[in-house]
Amino acid sequence: MASNPDLVQYIADQCSGAGEIVMRKMFGDYGVYCRPQGSDDLLFFGLVSDNGFYIKPLEELRTLLREVDLRPPYEGAKQYYYIADLDDADYLSALVRAACAALPMPKPKAKRSKK
Repeated sequence: MASNPDLVQYIADQCSGAGEIVMRKMFGDYGVYCRPQGSDDLLFFGLVSDNGFYIKPLEELRTLLREVDLRPPYEGAKQYYYIADLDDADYLSALVRAACAALPMPKPKAKRSKK
């Protein structure tokens, strides 16, 4: 089941205190990325799947979570933190900031040589 676009935008808006939030359509649902304030890097930190919000299971987030609820966002996926409380923008932004701080920076893409 695909996620409701209004809910996807709501989640993006709620997380925006952490930086620029980018939602990319993936297999009928959405990959969630953040460009932290002051950074040029876009970091993948979560998913919106079947109208649920999931964040990578980073140990650094465990103490910030109000409830630790690990579940797969879709059948066959690894477990992610399921985030039920979508109405507290400060809480969601804090989770996203902590996730981005814990994630490694993306490797620079190799430049293609022209033939």
